[in-house]
Amino acid sequence: MIEILAPAELNRARDTGALVAEILRTLRDRATVGTNLLTIDAWARGMTIESGATSCYVDYEPSFGRGPFGHHICTAVNDAVLHGKPHDYALADGDLLTLDLAVSLRGIAADAAISFVVGETTSPESVALIDTTERALAAGIAAARPGARIGDLSHAIGSVLREAGYSVNTEFGGHGIGSTMHQDPHIPNTGRPGRGYLLRPGLLLALEPWAMVGTDRLVTDADGWTLRSATGGRAAHSEHTIAITDDGAEVLTGPPSARD
Repeated sequence: MIEILAPAELNRARDTGALVAEILRTLRDRATVGTNLLTIDAWARGMTIESGATSCYVDYEPSFGRGPFGHHICTAVNDAVLHGKPHDYALADGDLLTLDLAVSLRGIAADAAISFVVGETTSPESVALIDTTERALAAGIAAARPGARIGDLSHAIGSVLREAGYSVNTEFGGHGIGSTMHQDPHIPNTGRPGRGYLLRPGLLLALEPWAMVGTDRLVTDADGWTLRSATGGRAAHSEHTIAITDDGAEVLTGPPSARD
């Protein structure tokens, strides 16, 4: 299903996007050395409920997961990159943490992810990895406009990832979003320009480049959800929900300055 939002629905999408951005910003500030992943999940749950929103994750039960996800946020650490299921782990100095959050407010969903290093210790590898996913996301957003095609976005994202030396996995990528979290069209993180679905105003998309050091292969944890690098290398993931407008792409889950 591909939804095209009416103007009133787009206004609600802006509210949902702003909420997701605010929760992620708060969690990033709170996630320090010693913070438990289950505590982060509890914070996400509290802020979601207090805002009158509902989690898109708690009851989420796709074919690639084992049972309902059961948590309010994905927390991926170091070699984990996608669908990180919160568990009893205290963050250590230098951990690379990805937080991925999707909520629905007044019937419209928004989805975003951020990656960052916890504490004071970092490494050039982690900085470069995070920076590359953020630049790839920015390139995909810049390519999103009425008349463009999904392949244009995929090509822009993949070009940044490959030029930085990362191989690209196409099993998981971006997606349409609207009244539900995951919709068509699928947006691979690499592709051929000029191909695929034609973008038009009112379309919501979640773009989500991710990369792993030294591999494009994933393995699944025993929890049935958390996806990790097959070689144990670090991983990062950046995501925004955008709206296609007459003027281009509007970032709904960015900082307030990006939504002005």
